[in-house]
Amino acid sequence: MRPPGDLTPYLLGASVWDDDRVRDAGIPIYDMPLVSVGGGLGSFTLLDVLRIQGAATASMRVVSSRDAPWQSWEYLTRVSQLPAGERIRSDAGARPDNIWGFPSYAVHEAWRDRSPRLLWQVLTEPILSDFFSPRAQTVFDTVRREADRISYWEMLVKGQVRMVRRRAGGGYFTVLNPPPGTAPTKRVAIRSKYVHLAVGYPGLKFLQDLQEFRETHNDYHRVVNAYEPHEHVYETLKSRPGVVVVRGAGIVASRVLQRLMDDRERHGLQTRIVHVFRTYVTGAHGPHPWMRRKGGDGWAYQAFTLPKSAFGGQLKAQFRKASPERRAALSKAVGGTTTPRLRRWQEQMRRGRSGGWYVPVQAVVDRVEPSPDGRLVSHVRGDDGGRARHVSDFIVDCTGLEADMPEHRVLADLLQHGGARRNGAGRLAVAPSFAVLGAESGDGVLYASGAAAAGNHFPAVDSFLGMQTAALDIAADLARRGFCRRLGPARSVRQWTRWATGRPV
Repeated sequence: MRPPGDLTPYLLGASVWDDDRVRDAGIPIYDMPLVSVGGGLGSFTLLDVLRIQGAATASMRVVSSRDAPWQSWEYLTRVSQLPAGERIRSDAGARPDNIWGFPSYAVHEAWRDRSPRLLWQVLTEPILSDFFSPRAQTVFDTVRREADRISYWEMLVKGQVRMVRRRAGGGYFTVLNPPPGTAPTKRVAIRSKYVHLAVGYPGLKFLQDLQEFRETHNDYHRVVNAYEPHEHVYETLKSRPGVVVVRGAGIVASRVLQRLMDDRERHGLQTRIVHVFRTYVTGAHGPHPWMRRKGGDGWAYQAFTLPKSAFGGQLKAQFRKASPERRAALSKAVGGTTTPRLRRWQEQMRRGRSGGWYVPVQAVVDRVEPSPDGRLVSHVRGDDGGRARHVSDFIVDCTGLEADMPEHRVLADLLQHGGARRNGAGRLAVAPSFAVLGAESGDGVLYASGAAAAGNHFPAVDSFLGMQTAALDIAADLARRGFCRRLGPARSVRQWTRWATGRPV
């Protein structure tokens, strides 16, 4: 028997819902002009901009299973060896809590810590010093302060979003499962004119051979993903010598390596590291002399996820004007796996190579199997066709997060029933306003930002500055539709003054 307030077969199969059908299913309907789905930093940034532009808290809700907008990001940074006190990979001026970017995080931390050295670092980067980047804890603290200032908590609705369907007559129904015991029915529907999706990545991405090993041998202890809890790896290595195979060549791989090397130095360990590169970078590389990045020792080096011009310069302008085919080519040229080139970490790798305890290899892993003594054997194949075996105690997969839309329930439903379509990168195709193309519903608009909107006109959408850019463009479109006020020069100055003095919007 169907529980009260559950989805009927008709609703599951219909791409457009009418109000009576939803009521007949026993699903309560609540009205709200705008709903943001996700509850992470993407949702927070949009609500922050809209509040600055005069939107009332009573006209917006963010639906999330999280208690705070930084919660998911905090978890991912922590398990990938970037604890709160460490510095993240982000520019000093990219502040989720401050759309003006002034004062920057460098000025903020320099004032708080009474440290002119941080200002000197910004003035001399990257020639005399490494690029400045803020501590993760600084981001958490400043976002919490801004959330309090804009009354974010009044707009937060706890629940797990099941789907977003178009409504007959215009607008959308956002269907969610409320927390157990908080509602008399299994599901609740929010009827709105505007919906914003900022759902992040669907889940973890595992290399196929590692996934097969975990499923075949039910071993989730020795073969781990860097984005899942794996502190037991480091604790075990503190108790006895061991070998770790690290796979991947991005920022997370560099953080895992640094943690292993820091522990080795700090505790006098005998840990040996085998680092498997699928593509081994030996020097500067790129398609043109004017579009090259530094590289060496297997790594491609870049201070941020994309060149700075992708955030607000020539590259950003090229993407906006380019055809889908040209965008795909540009994305391939400037994208890829990179990591910052930090001096201390470079010195650790040099000592490891000379001491023989850090062994970088270029190879493709054919399979992983258990050894008779309970360890792991990685069978690898080099570019020259030669084969080798690497025996280890642990394997840490640092290849990234899964971004395939069908893996996410809401995005998969949107592709099947919502009229949305994919772009050349396999993500949601969006307009310059970040409205999802094909998902229009009367005078209602569905927007998307973050990872789901990558591969369109703005290349850096999955970043702090990218989320702010998307939020400003969405807010400008909503202002044109009468939802909020425009952010003109006078309002911008007034609102910055209120931000700087900590007064509510």
